[in-house]
Amino acid sequence: MSLIVTNIGELVTNDPEHNVRHDAAVVVDGDRIAWVGPAAQAPAADLRLDADGAAVLPGFVDSHAHLIFAGDRAAEFGARMAGQPYTGGGIRTTVAATRAASDDELRGNARRLVGEALRQGTTTIEIKSGYGLSVPDETRSLRLAAELSAETTYLGAHVVPAEYADRPDDYVELVCGEMLDAAVPYAKWVDVFCERGAFDGDQARAILTAGAKRGLGLRVHANQLGPGPGVRLAVELGAASADHCTHLDDADVDALAGSDTVATLLPGAEFSTRSPYPDARRLLDAGATVALATDCNPGSSYTSSMPFCIALAVREMGLTPTEAVHAATAGGAAALRRTDLGRISPGARADLIVLDAPSHLHLAYRPGVPLIRHVLQHGAPR
Repeated sequence: MSLIVTNIGELVTNDPEHNVRHDAAVVVDGDRIAWVGPAAQAPAADLRLDADGAAVLPGFVDSHAHLIFAGDRAAEFGARMAGQPYTGGGIRTTVAATRAASDDELRGNARRLVGEALRQGTTTIEIKSGYGLSVPDETRSLRLAAELSAETTYLGAHVVPAEYADRPDDYVELVCGEMLDAAVPYAKWVDVFCERGAFDGDQARAILTAGAKRGLGLRVHANQLGPGPGVRLAVELGAASADHCTHLDDADVDALAGSDTVATLLPGAEFSTRSPYPDARRLLDAGATVALATDCNPGSSYTSSMPFCIALAVREMGLTPTEAVHAATAGGAAALRRTDLGRISPGARADLIVLDAPSHLHLAYRPGVPLIRHVLQHGAPR
């Protein structure tokens, strides 16, 4: 069945030549966009969706999320708000809860979060493992993630689990060997938390190289807690994305600007940890590609809301509202190396959101207001 979305007040396409169009229409055929142009010239379609003068955007592409977990870390959040610094140590708390949970408990929680994100306009979401940190629990996490998304990431290298605390090199060997072998059937990507208290540059290189040899794409948690080798390692190895990018020197920025590695910024983490926000303006002005994602996880960024992250990026990171929307759509698609997402043009996947507002500017202008009126995912209303 074909569908026409018409009476659009403002259409954000992410087409460099015609990014924002007015009095436009979009025709969807199956799960693909078939036609975009002036409403008066639109071809006939089987069904009609009247946008009633509202803005229409590509669906949000959330390229960094940790949804396979159990437990709650609200007390940790409260402690941070009372002045305790964030160190990443709470990950092990979630590992214990996740290992103890049943498949149905983990599946149910992840489905809840995917649905929550979808209602807020996210039509594509990446899902990481990383709260199992054993061969069976990482495999289980990825198997469950693959039920919900094609964008699954093996993050056995999240932190060193307690049972390997005194022999981290043995854990790296496990992550590069038996655990990787078990993860490969369910994973598209491999990721590593390259940070003090997690994995150093040499360990991260070994893990990423092992994943690449098994055909996985590369992602890196980089430069979140302080300066480090993560960003430049990501660029050197051709990673799709370096994520967080909070603490960058000029060489880091130049490396990103001269590469295809996307700087994925996660303002929900800075909000939740009271850390400095990354300077998105600096990255864009240098020529780097920037994405926004939620980092949805139970400890450092428990939000599934891309509109919230857009508002934070505008208020705290130097992006204009238009740039922030681009980063949350086309930027996220680039971070996943997907050319069929994050844009409204013929051939792209038919993932659209209709706002309850006349312009995309309202996403940052009216933070906290539920502005998603309709969502089309793969061409179907959700």
